[in-house]
Amino acid sequence: MHIAIAGNIGSGKTTLTELMAKHFNWEPHYESVDDNPYLHSFYEDMQRWSFNLQIYFLNNRFKQIVNIRKSGKTVIQDRTIYEDAHIFAPNLHSMNLMSTRDFENYLSLFELIGSLIQPPDLLIYLRATVPTLVKQIQKRGREYESAIRLDYLKNLNERYEEWVTGYKHGKLLIVDVDNVNFPENPEDLGTVIERVNADLHGLF
Repeated sequence: MHIAIAGNIGSGKTTLTELMAKHFNWEPHYESVDDNPYLHSFYEDMQRWSFNLQIYFLNNRFKQIVNIRKSGKTVIQDRTIYEDAHIFAPNLHSMNLMSTRDFENYLSLFELIGSLIQPPDLLIYLRATVPTLVKQIQKRGREYESAIRLDYLKNLNERYEEWVTGYKHGKLLIVDVDNVNFPENPEDLGTVIERVNADLHGLF
């Protein structure tokens, strides 16, 4: 089984991936951040490195999905391949940080990959307002994220809402991060776990 967690930068995807993996004894697959050769360069010069970064993520997540389906295990994945194509790449293009030529090339590659993969059995979307995202980004203190602009986060949030509203690939669970503190409140985590169980296995 393949469970995936989607959400904006700072919404808590990695934390929830860790907590779910521990509780259900699932295998976690994390987003490639610390060993990403483009991320620091991207935040220093988005226009120059946007296409390189998006291709890196597309390649990395495609490999993850292939490995997940081959493994036969239940895997929980931190961020999905769909977010790159429906949210991050179009946002970069609309902000003139990715050329139309590069964007069309990227989309063509994504459409090919999309025809070869299966969507997750359950998508968990972490919904959070910009103030919550900023607070959580500041809390984890990654130096290269300190330059993220508020309008960038806001634009991403709008695209996430549009994407989730039209999501038809499978089961979808929305968690309101503004009102649910799953990292620090065991009761809130328990509520999320119950909802995940219900979506995957039905109510008994």
